[in-house]
Amino acid sequence: MNTRELIEKAEALVRNTGLFIKEELGKVTASDIEAKALNSLVSYVDKEAEKMLVSGLLELTPDCGFITEEDTPDDDSKEMVWIIDPLDGTTNFLRQIPHFSVSVAFRVNDIIQLGFVYNIMLDEMFSAGNGHGAFLNGRKISVSTIELFNETIIATGFPYENRDTLPFVEILQSIMIQGRGIRRFGSAALDLAFVAAGRIDAYYECCINRWDVAAGIIIVKEAGGKISDFSGGDNYDDGKEIVATNALIHDQLLAIIQKHNV
Repeated sequence: MNTRELIEKAEALVRNTGLFIKEELGKVTASDIEAKALNSLVSYVDKEAEKMLVSGLLELTPDCGFITEEDTPDDDSKEMVWIIDPLDGTTNFLRQIPHFSVSVAFRVNDIIQLGFVYNIMLDEMFSAGNGHGAFLNGRKISVSTIELFNETIIATGFPYENRDTLPFVEILQSIMIQGRGIRRFGSAALDLAFVAAGRIDAYYECCINRWDVAAGIIIVKEAGGKISDFSGGDNYDDGKEIVATNALIHDQLLAIIQKHNV
């Protein structure tokens, strides 16, 4: 299978999975919901969506491994690995807040080659290929051109655990004072996609997982953005710390985070 065919089939699978999720909106009952950890919820929708993705991707790339959020055993020892978050924004979905996504990335020899983030309720497919640019429903996209920090819109997220041990309030306060606005949408994958499309100027978060950010990372990079950890280094792909910006305000945002993240 050539790369173009793989992209088309993978994108169609992601979209179909998103349509399944959309059809289940409002159907999940309290008895269908499990608590995986503190403030981390899962339902049959997450699990069925993951099964759809895994079975479909196995047909496309039979000798592959997976890193997933739900029940599929992780196997990142293979040359080809799919990194999957079947429903990023589960809490939004369960509360019928129309902001959640499917996130799928394709890694070959430890390098992310493809990324797909599907904004289910708006039928928006964000995608990117290594060295080939970033796209929204087939149209090329790029990050914003905002240079002045007082004009920035910045998104963030809060970790499920250890909320009292991290300097969220101080960082948020500095950004609110110095920037134009701050948002907390509830889907890390869509936050990254929105940076890539220039809808917001930056996103930062800590204590999340690689399946939340793997697809979004390549989309931001291919759209001309910059990504680092809180120290400005490259230790971000495991999701522990990530700062993604339009590149023009990257150092300014890092300075605020580093001031408080001691």
